[in-house]
Amino acid sequence: MSRTTGRGKAAWALAFATILVWGWPVSQAGSETDKTYVGSQACGECHEAEYESFMTYSKKAHSYESIKVMKKGLTEAEFVTCFECHTTGHRKAGGFRSEHETPELKDAGCEVCHGPGSLHVESQEPDDINGDLTAKDCETCHNSDRVAAFDYKPLIYGGAH
Repeated sequence: MSRTTGRGKAAWALAFATILVWGWPVSQAGSETDKTYVGSQACGECHEAEYESFMTYSKKAHSYESIKVMKKGLTEAEFVTCFECHTTGHRKAGGFRSEHETPELKDAGCEVCHGPGSLHVESQEPDDINGDLTAKDCETCHNSDRVAAFDYKPLIYGGAH
């Protein structure tokens, strides 16, 4: 067992006293851990044209329906793996949990590509969302393991919205 020196005890006492006076330190507002998912409809409140185009023309906007159709041939464990790409924020803080708990996140929405939008919605600052997408951003889902069956072309070149 390690022994704490007098200087170490003094440092701990100072840290404890600081916490008592000033409170527990919190993360800076705007850090990645502060961001949560808000759903595409929240994006549409300011980005109306992009939202309407996305909802009308993008398969992602209705991606949960495609996995529901396939569910019949899958085990529950296989079905759940589909959520990684066909829903928004699955297995991430504040992301998709189930069709009933988080219906606003059940499809692959704006935040799949642009990242969690809560800070951007609150601040209206462009730097609080990923607005400069590259093909690399698409490769989380659109990789050789998942899309070998069709000729994938990143939507950033054809206009996702």
